[in-house]
Amino acid sequence: MNKIQHYVQGQWTTGKEEGAPIYDAITGEHFTNWAVEGLDIPEVLNYGRTKGGEVLRKMTFQERGNMLKKLALYLTKRKEQFYDLSYRTGATRVDSWIDIEGGFGNLFANASLRKLFPNKPFHVEGDPIDLSRGGRFMAHHIMVPKKGVAVHINAFNFPVWGMLEKCAVNWMAGVPAVVLPAPSSAYLAEAVAREIINSGILPEGALQIINGTVKTVLDTVESQDVVTFTGSAATGRLLKAQPRLIEESVPFTMEADSLNASILGEDAVPGTPEFNLFVKEVRKEMTVKAGQKCTAIRRIIVPENLVEDVQIALAKELDKVTIGDPRLKEVRMGSLVSKQQVEAVKSSIADISKEAEMVYGNLDNIETIGADANKGAFISPVVFRTDNPFQNNVVHEREAFGPVSTIMPYKSMDEAVQLAQMGKGSLVSSIATYDDNIATDYVVNAASHHGRILVINREMAKQSTGHGSPLPYLVHGGPGRAGGGEEMGGMRGIKHYLQRTAIQGTPSTITEITGIYQQNAKYKEAEDHPFKYHWEDIQPGMSLKTHKRTLTDTDIQNFANLTWDHFYAHTDITSLDGSIFEKRTAHGYFIISAAAGLFVYPNKGPVAANYGLDSIRFLRPLYHNDTIYVRLTCKEKVDRDVSSTEHPSGIVKWHVEVFDANFENRPESQKTDKDSPLVAVATILTMVQKKQETFVEMTEEKINKCLSKLKADAKPKWGIMTPQHMIEHLEYTYKIASGEIQDFEIATPEKILDKVHASLYNYKKFPQNSQFPQLEKDTLDDLKHQDLETAIERFKEQRKKYIEFFKENPDAKLKNLVFGELNRYESYLLERKHLNHHFEQFGLI
Repeated sequence: MNKIQHYVQGQWTTGKEEGAPIYDAITGEHFTNWAVEGLDIPEVLNYGRTKGGEVLRKMTFQERGNMLKKLALYLTKRKEQFYDLSYRTGATRVDSWIDIEGGFGNLFANASLRKLFPNKPFHVEGDPIDLSRGGRFMAHHIMVPKKGVAVHINAFNFPVWGMLEKCAVNWMAGVPAVVLPAPSSAYLAEAVAREIINSGILPEGALQIINGTVKTVLDTVESQDVVTFTGSAATGRLLKAQPRLIEESVPFTMEADSLNASILGEDAVPGTPEFNLFVKEVRKEMTVKAGQKCTAIRRIIVPENLVEDVQIALAKELDKVTIGDPRLKEVRMGSLVSKQQVEAVKSSIADISKEAEMVYGNLDNIETIGADANKGAFISPVVFRTDNPFQNNVVHEREAFGPVSTIMPYKSMDEAVQLAQMGKGSLVSSIATYDDNIATDYVVNAASHHGRILVINREMAKQSTGHGSPLPYLVHGGPGRAGGGEEMGGMRGIKHYLQRTAIQGTPSTITEITGIYQQNAKYKEAEDHPFKYHWEDIQPGMSLKTHKRTLTDTDIQNFANLTWDHFYAHTDITSLDGSIFEKRTAHGYFIISAAAGLFVYPNKGPVAANYGLDSIRFLRPLYHNDTIYVRLTCKEKVDRDVSSTEHPSGIVKWHVEVFDANFENRPESQKTDKDSPLVAVATILTMVQKKQETFVEMTEEKINKCLSKLKADAKPKWGIMTPQHMIEHLEYTYKIASGEIQDFEIATPEKILDKVHASLYNYKKFPQNSQFPQLEKDTLDDLKHQDLETAIERFKEQRKKYIEFFKENPDAKLKNLVFGELNRYESYLLERKHLNHHFEQFGLI
């Protein structure tokens, strides 16, 4: 019998012993084994810390995020193979979609978080803190990747999602992972891990996977490691008490099973959309993944006068659920993961039956479609009812990890909250109500006992992801029985794998460490106007002091008339008594506008656009005849992705300080210790283009110089073109670019045309061996000219026609076979890329 493999220390390997069997949940077939004997666990962990960790920690958040995005795209293209395996776990197509594509979605979601982090390997958290009067001693917090490994011990129910929702977060933080899936579904986690390794997208050592139970895995963890566990509360408590975790103070995050509750609001009576939504949500949570979700609804808490209605409506919904082979379209619920799990659920059902009445379900007679109920791990949905939920403790304490739930009544919202809390902590609760007062009452009073609360109503139903769907941007975890931990949660989740450290020093020192300009740090006087620099050349602290401007009475009144801002301080000087103003006062936004007029560089350059205003603060009034100057300083640089028709660029945050130029001339009697020449501060953002250093500019002189080196017998670096074929191909594309040839259809499909068109603006080369649409693959057109010299002359003539066309028609747009309609500038971008591509192909540049 073959065995599941592990990927550790850079290679695939198997355990030494024969191992334990794994069965197909639908057919009962014994198809593989798992074994972990012989694995050197301490070396596995150390390999991750060193081999994988060293590379990941040096990567910036932007690089890590783009790595995850690339991996998500790679896996998505190969998703069907994972569905085929997932059926063996008893999962339907819908169940598998949640697991497989939900896992890939976690990669996408965490990849997008790169935009919230600096373009550095570490994060700068929060605001700076002034520790001294005058601002010469300050502090900040930075967060750096832990120099350990993330050890993920996962449950059987989500072998893909469970692995990737954790790994996406630690990889974004710069920490490698060792994953231990539960044996009964580890073959699916192994298949995904194999594709991840095959992709070569992650650095070696970033992912290791041990497909089986290793009881000694925590024996050698270290203080820089992080351990996460998903599974039963009982097992989690045992792991949490492991002496090594305590000795090394290893962070431990537990996400345990919980008796999640859903509440039916008193207003949600039969016939309302909320009643119907509630019943369908309960049915869904009972039957998706055959109820094997840590977030599934275990307790159905309803107004006492609606118990009968809910019981009848839920039974009708469950009657529609078909059970059987999940590969069949007509099947709505598959099996549990194993027969062992069936016995565990039946044991829990037996305990619950002692205090609650089974009102739906039959454990002895299960109707299945396309499968043998005796061979597979099948079980019927089961609904219990207890009319005395405050005396029946077992329904709040014993979880049947399958399609099992209990209906119970409440008399008031206070009782509903108390019943929900009797679960002693859950991952999620929900309430169906259209009354926001009821929703507020429940949420505020119940929140202490739940990790997430969903309010269901008719307005959000179509967009809702449902009671049982954790989302990457929200925390996943819960207090008490649910484990007391948190996973995911956007930036919060990533920070679990970072070490927060307070740093202290002068503003100049902290500026250099963080890469963010701090107030009162030394300025770095710019040799030229900062707006003349490309994004790469601008550095935090780069600064410009402007010339001066006097704010006149006329300026203020004109600004009021222009903006319609006639606030009395600007326009009615007879009303200043008792106010904080002494004279006609300049509008705050006029001050900022005047400041911009002082620091903005008027000529076209790398600054592409004003991107917005982050913050603004007016420290004291300015009056007519006051004179100001501005200090413009680069505060921070933030990278950005560009996919539209614009050139690659980043965002620069500028620290704008507006000073009172007359401050020093004021009599000392008019100054206090708190006075300062600084009258306003703001943070403005500009979009600044990045340098284009990929392509050589194709001037006529440069083209002639390249062509002078082209020989008829030259061999291409790639492809099958001869030099003359290449020149004739370029001549043909110039005929298209000059409008001579336009009788063709655009070859690029409409759905991707915008994306392809936008690619002209990036600084990426055309891929080698790109296929021209009008040529068959691996074929060449017949040559049209008698020799290379003639072809070059015709090429030059055609290029002149292209240049003349746009001189005479500067606003023209012409079709291109690949890129759609192009204007004059876009034709230039295409020419530059295209000539660079083919001239490089023949070694001319």
